[in-house]
Amino acid sequence: MALTKVTRSGITDNSVNAAKIEDGTIVDADITPGTITNAKLAGSIANAKLANSSITINGAATALGGSVSAGSIAWQSVITSNTTMVAGRGYFVNTTSGAISMTLPSGGTAGDTIAIKDYAGTFATNNLTILRNSHNIQGAANDSLITTARASVILVYIDATKGWLYTNESNVGAMFPAFITATGGTVTTSGDFKIHSFTGDSNFVVSQLGNTGIPATYRDKVDYLVVAGGASGGARNPGNSNGGGGGGGFRESCGSVGGCYTASPIKKACGAITITAQTYPITVGGGGAAVNQSPSHAQGNDGSNSVFSTITSAGGGGGGGGGNNVPITNGRPGGSGGGAGGGIPSGITGGTGNTPPVSPAQGTNGGVGGNTPNGNGPAGGGGGATEVGQAAVNCSTSGRGGAGATTSISASPLGYGGGGGGSKTSGTVGAGSPCGSGGAGAINPTGPGPAFNAAANRGGGGGGGYAGGCTAGTTGAGGKGIVIIRYKFQ
Repeated sequence: MALTKVTRSGITDNSVNAAKIEDGTIVDADITPGTITNAKLAGSIANAKLANSSITINGAATALGGSVSAGSIAWQSVITSNTTMVAGRGYFVNTTSGAISMTLPSGGTAGDTIAIKDYAGTFATNNLTILRNSHNIQGAANDSLITTARASVILVYIDATKGWLYTNESNVGAMFPAFITATGGTVTTSGDFKIHSFTGDSNFVVSQLGNTGIPATYRDKVDYLVVAGGASGGARNPGNSNGGGGGGGFRESCGSVGGCYTASPIKKACGAITITAQTYPITVGGGGAAVNQSPSHAQGNDGSNSVFSTITSAGGGGGGGGGNNVPITNGRPGGSGGGAGGGIPSGITGGTGNTPPVSPAQGTNGGVGGNTPNGNGPAGGGGGATEVGQAAVNCSTSGRGGAGATTSISASPLGYGGGGGGSKTSGTVGAGSPCGSGGAGAINPTGPGPAFNAAANRGGGGGGGYAGGCTAGTTGAGGKGIVIIRYKFQ
């Protein structure tokens, strides 16, 4: 039968509990606003009885009745080593013993917050680097560097475009993004500059560029030195006088981003290379191999090219062969040309330098050979980076190698790309270049004379060889080249 509605006055307080009410029988329309007070409820209403059973704070859901710290940072114990950070936490970072890197979380949700404080006031001495972990920081794909003592910062994640933004910076006089970061070769430092020296084929790997917080000069540019392999000296059996090998091509930037070092005086017109975050293959040219003068060989071996990015330096040209009653050969073309052989005929020329042509020139021509009635004419010296190979001086003096170029890009002055000296049967042998480590020519009127090899990784030309009569002699080998890259890193 139908039940008469029970009035409120007919219900004793606390006599109706959850067990006596069928699920879904009471809807909003059945309850007059304000008629149910705490005094009318016995116990509590379970979350399951509610349409919304949780609340969202800082992007995370928290069940009703649960506990969460809203708008506060959970500070951690003091950090003394590299650490990956977690959103919602604060970090006291102690760099007393050395620089530390703090890595941002791999993921990010809008509102995520991280705080950092210089624990010991040592960020100025040992810097703190904040690694972005694939996120942007301040809208740029760069890590950040904090270099101010007692700095405090708060970062909040906003979105993929801006990434982590600094919302609070306290006592931060200079918060700069990190500079260029790269690996490869043998790495040394000179003040605030890193120097990568490559003595063999390898890779220069750029993982990060500088950000807009540093001067534009240092963001994406590097200075360079690219020296190719030098050539070996000329050879002819019977040997008589043979030309020196040409130095490897020498190409250098002006030192515009590499600090106060002295670049070669002939390179003032050239600029630095603009780089991107990628891997740059490095090729270091080998020196031309020495030539044994039995059986006869007319010219020395060329050096090989060296390459970095858009810069290619050409290998030196081999020295020419000379002799009595045999064809005398010119020096070969290259970064610097090889010296000409010496003998009876005239008109034998040194090899053409700066081949292929670049500006400023990467090298010079080889020296001209001499001639005498008896065929023992002196030979020309190989060309060097800054000076043409010396021509045969007179009937008894072979030309020395042309001077190389001296630069301090590696933090100390060294010469590169010098020419090799010409050889001579008697009299005065052609010396190696005065700078650039080209090898001297050989001399021995009664037997095979040893020619001198060029120094390794200086790109000099080898000395011209000599063979006494039909006895074999050996030419000087060319020196291997080198690639050096320099940039500001802090």
